[in-house]
Amino acid sequence: MAGVAYLALALVVWWNVWSSHPTSTTTCGCGDSALFLWFFAWPAHALAHGLDPLYSTAMSHPGGVNLLANTSELALGVVLAPLTWVFGPVASMNVALTLAPALSALAMFVLARRWVSWQPAAFAAGLLYGFSPLVLVSLSDAHLMLGWAVVPPLVVACLDDLLRGGRRSPVVVGVVLGLLLVVQFFVGTEILLLLGIAGVAAVCLLLAYGLRHREALRECARRLGVGLATAVGTAGVLLAYPTWFALAGPAHTSGRVWPTLELGLEGTNLRAYLWPTPVSAGFTLFTHRVGGYQGPTLSGQYVGIGMAAVAVVGLVVWRRDRRLWFFGAMTAISVVLSLGASRSVWLPWQVVADQPLVQNIIPSRFLVVTYLSLAVMLAVVIDNTRRALRQRTARNAGERAGVSLDRWIPAAAGVAVAVVGLAPIAAYLAPTVPMVTQPVRPPTWFTAVAPRLPAHQVLLVYPVPFQVIESAMAWQAVGDFPYAMVGGGGPGGVIERAGAERAGADAIARASFSFTGQVLHPGDIAATRRALTDWGVTGSVLPDEAGLPAYDMVTSVPYTVAFMTAVTGRAPVRQRGSWVWDGLARGLATGPGPTPTALGHCTALGAEGTPVAIERVAACVVAGG
Repeated sequence: MAGVAYLALALVVWWNVWSSHPTSTTTCGCGDSALFLWFFAWPAHALAHGLDPLYSTAMSHPGGVNLLANTSELALGVVLAPLTWVFGPVASMNVALTLAPALSALAMFVLARRWVSWQPAAFAAGLLYGFSPLVLVSLSDAHLMLGWAVVPPLVVACLDDLLRGGRRSPVVVGVVLGLLLVVQFFVGTEILLLLGIAGVAAVCLLLAYGLRHREALRECARRLGVGLATAVGTAGVLLAYPTWFALAGPAHTSGRVWPTLELGLEGTNLRAYLWPTPVSAGFTLFTHRVGGYQGPTLSGQYVGIGMAAVAVVGLVVWRRDRRLWFFGAMTAISVVLSLGASRSVWLPWQVVADQPLVQNIIPSRFLVVTYLSLAVMLAVVIDNTRRALRQRTARNAGERAGVSLDRWIPAAAGVAVAVVGLAPIAAYLAPTVPMVTQPVRPPTWFTAVAPRLPAHQVLLVYPVPFQVIESAMAWQAVGDFPYAMVGGGGPGGVIERAGAERAGADAIARASFSFTGQVLHPGDIAATRRALTDWGVTGSVLPDEAGLPAYDMVTSVPYTVAFMTAVTGRAPVRQRGSWVWDGLARGLATGPGPTPTALGHCTALGAEGTPVAIERVAACVVAGG
């Protein structure tokens, strides 16, 4: 019943999907959601056509994209491939988004039931964990590598079985634990690393306890050792090749995932744990323009004073409960680690912030451990409250006969504790439920013309996905990859990794979208021609039809048309609402191209934005400005 209730709540969260068109409506066909649509589409396409599901040159052509070096959620894409074949990637991603909070909550329920006797206590723990701000805010941008938080509670359950000496063989538990780690690898390697770091902290706590209780340590040491060795062996065998592929395979990334960012500084702040962070109007306007969740974006780290009070008061009242002490300590450790590094004060994360692999962890994502630990504490406190009051009311009842309200007091008290812990979080998240959704509607050219293109076409699609606006990846994915595309999203698509084509990629990026204005720089034309030639581009498409949302459009159609006409030496053709430059494989213009002044003059002719005005822009550039 708990799973049914969680699924019902998940359907409420995603009501705008399932009450409309789940095969063509999701959070957005833009922003990061476009990238994750691509990641759902490629494994199904690859399996259906005998291609490699781990690597593709359909995006970031010709270098390609390494799915294991990205947040590809390959485990979900492969499992849901049959659904993608029948209904498309939007449907399969919607299924994953809907199941993510429900299954995460159910996994937490299963873990909590190991330690509590009252099912509603475990149910409340599942609500806190599976429908936490971290999970729901992550899912609003389709960040399933965070929102699909199913594995961590099951890993803890396996470790608990090994520590407490359950009925199952430690070898069997170790195999299950190893398989869970494999699944987590293919869902999100960052959370796998976080679990490893949290596991080291947990071992230190257990060793500290074991030094004072040596007999208990000796009893569980052998079983734990056998189980962990089996888990490491199982995961090691199954992940040897995927790990190599992610770290050294084709199109892998090295060093910092985002070269210009210091991810170690992206931590939480203590105030936001207890006080709700208001919606940022500026950030909301930004995401509505360039692509991203089209509703209000909240903080993923809100815990609330109520939940903090439940944890602290519960720890004081039941201070002999070792579960509360252990998970209270894990909460404190994860909170401190989630603060990340700082340039002003020393924080523990600074010790490892610059280490290989670890430097790519965003510390705020230790919130997964924080919510897990707090969920266990909530369940234990609720269960302890109910049990203590049941014992007290039983003593007070004495010989009294008949129906008494005493029997309901313990349950009511347990529910009250749950309300104190959960109500502030629920109130904070309520304005975002149900999630805001948008139809995924590629521009007409991509549905009417792209499917009939000759084989082996390589397109430069505007807006280019490596410059803020990422919608082009969704258009390619829902069309089942009728062409290859230069540039892409994710770490492999950043301009800093463009190599010899970086100057051209930078010029193209500015022609696509710019916060500071679009001006031709010296050398832009020549650099772009070299880049298009090296990439093997056969054509370029710029959507410009009426009704396109802002997040599907370039900053200035006149400038982009002027720029591409100067680069190619030919005017574009108006085709199904898009400007198209084809036949680029036959060669590009070789002259010096227009000066910045001349290009600016031609661009100004398209101020009206009508097709006729844009044709004047192209004609002006062809005529030499």
